[in-house]
Formats: sequence, C-alpha cells, structure tokens
Amino acid sequence: MTIFVKNKHTLQIDEFKFKCCIGKKGSTKNKKEGDKKTPKGIFRIENLYYRRDRINKPETFLKCVEIKNNMGWCDDVNFPTKYNKRIKINNKIKHEILMRKDNKYDLFIPIKYNYRKPIPGLGSCIFIHLTNNYRPTAGCIALKKKDFLILTKIVKKNSKIKIF
Repeated sequence: MTIFVKNKHTLQIDEFKFKCCIGKKGSTKNKKEGDKKTPKGIFRIENLYYRRDRINKPETFLKCVEIKNNMGWCDDVNFPTKYNKRIKINNKIKHEILMRKDNKYDLFIPIKYNYRKPIPGLGSCIFIHLTNNYRPTAGCIALKKKDFLILTKIVKKNSKIKIF
C-alpha cells in the first residue's frame, strides 16, 4: 500500500484524497537540514506516535508508541550516532520536542527518510503530523486530525509514502 503526496496540497491513499500541506519551500531531491523542503522519493513509514493525555490510542495496524515527556527527535548534526533518531531529551543535543504545547505532534508518523544509516545534514524529523490551518511546514507533511485518523486505519507496517 502506498500513500501518494501528489503535490503540495494533496495526499492520496487508495480512493481517499486529503488536503495536506508540505514544506514551506516545496519538495526536493536534495534535502538539507533546515531547508524547509519536503524530500522527494519513496520511503517506508515508522510507528504511530500519540499523546495519551490528549487522544485515545488510534485504531491502526501500526505499532503505537505513547509520547512521553522525555522524548525528543535528534536534529543535531554534531551527534551523528543519534541524528534523525528518537532520543531521551538531553540539553546538550539539539532536538525536536515530541510532547509539544501545540497539537502538531499529538499524532505523528515518522517518514523513514535518511533513516537507516542517517547522514547528518541531509535532513531529519520528517513526519506526517497534524495541522489546524494548512500552513506550510518545515519539511513534514501535515493533515487535519480527522483525515489523519482515517489514514491511520488504512496504512499498514509495510506501507510506503511516495512524495512527488
């Protein structure tokens, strides 16, 4: 099963088409950390992360991971062994906080871009996450909560995402 991001406003899976938003500067084959672009290509997806204090565990075939206070995602090019991986928050390592004050990461699925053997500087923290307003992202793909919950019911562990 493949999730298609056909353009900066449309995500499609099977017969479902959803409005979405992507990186502020569009998509690229040459992703760099901080460029505000969404990487083009075909990638696997990871687990579904969720905030149990804000949302019930979603109905999904994906493994669900409850987001904890001490969880971050490393985007620090100076820590190559931790780069683009979930980490326990450490103030010496630059990271995305996963338990945010806003609702963007109440639900999210990491996209396995630059993932298995990550190269620092080629981009990290590329997620499918929530949006309230469809404003462009820093490189992720974002959906409204109701659409995200439909997506979680359809996708499977071996699903891929194709970003044009």
